[in-house]
Amino acid sequence: MKDSLEQLFKKLIVFILTLTINVSFAQTRIEGLLYTDSKPVSIEIKDGKIFSVQPIDKLSDKSHPLFIAPGLIDNQVNGFAGVSFSFGGGDLNKEGILKATRELWKKGVTTYLPTLTTNNKEVLLRNFALLASSKNEEALHGSIAGYHLEGPYISPEDGYRGAHPLKYVHKPDWKEFMEIYEASGRNILTITVAPELEGAMEFIRKCTAMGITVAIGHHNAPKAVIDEAVLNGAKIATHLGNGCANMINRHNNPLWPQLANKQLMASIICDRFHLRDEEIAVFYKVKGPEKTIITSDVTGFAGLPPGNYKNEEGETIELTKEGMLRYPAQNVLYGSASPISRGVTHIMKVTGCSLGEAVQMASTNPAKLYGLNDRGSLEPGKRADLILFELGDSELTIRKTWVAGNLVYDSSK
Repeated sequence: MKDSLEQLFKKLIVFILTLTINVSFAQTRIEGLLYTDSKPVSIEIKDGKIFSVQPIDKLSDKSHPLFIAPGLIDNQVNGFAGVSFSFGGGDLNKEGILKATRELWKKGVTTYLPTLTTNNKEVLLRNFALLASSKNEEALHGSIAGYHLEGPYISPEDGYRGAHPLKYVHKPDWKEFMEIYEASGRNILTITVAPELEGAMEFIRKCTAMGITVAIGHHNAPKAVIDEAVLNGAKIATHLGNGCANMINRHNNPLWPQLANKQLMASIICDRFHLRDEEIAVFYKVKGPEKTIITSDVTGFAGLPPGNYKNEEGETIELTKEGMLRYPAQNVLYGSASPISRGVTHIMKVTGCSLGEAVQMASTNPAKLYGLNDRGSLEPGKRADLILFELGDSELTIRKTWVAGNLVYDSSK
């Protein structure tokens, strides 16, 4: 009896080891043209991570060559596909968060920062708490890295304020911010502030000490204040060239000093509406692929048919047939209706940059800025966030998307 039990125990151990080995070596191989040099490669995924990237002589399916790149990382997503992260009234729910995430996967976005804009504190507390309770849902596969708070500590001036409701705009309030930060599960990765406001420098220093990336935006700060903000820890300009008055002094305006500051990165919206082609070209020449981040600033109106809609304040928002979102009350834009995948191709068109440089600005750079060291490039050990796509004239046509090794989108199905 003793011998038979020992044999049974040994067989059980062998079975468990075999099962463990089979699970740990579960793998996937993906072929594509590498985004950096257009040469064919085979990428092996194992346990949700990139195990190897190997050059191959040719693709198995030469008739349908697809590019392969790391998934895109969007640092400013106000909403998508009819879902808004900022609206109050209890409209935001877990189903909406999942819906927006799935629709973003179709556009090649594997990581994003849900962005809440200027609002009353109760809405910010409620929506951040809901996002925090959903962040680690298995169905999201870790696509939400954290959050972006854009406002309410921004300029109250028309133009610089943009579409942010004036009644909620105010100077930095550390106690208030900490309430919001705790409601988010301490997951606010970045905050956009106007550095010229009273108390802004101390606020920037405190956020930086906590590891929160400070961005300056929706401001009218002079050079000395911008430079001081950078010295205190500010790292990036939010959607440079936007959140700015239509009429500015040709010499004394916030654009020149932000461009001139060599330490300051810049995010830019490349949707064909927020910036003219020549502006994108100049910004890129100054900042280069190392200091530029492509962002979308998409809103919940993205993906809806053209027409007039109402924002939470009951004001009219126009989505034109060309895809522009307008806030007629101030004759300014109201975020974007174009995904970041469109920005990748548009910046290539107007600057002549390579696909590799464009993807760097839409994936690698934001990963570095926000400390997302497990993603943003195709290297062994990185999280297996990958996209297979065709390079079109107007945007990337995504065919397949993987997040943490999971195939989350397949255009053929």
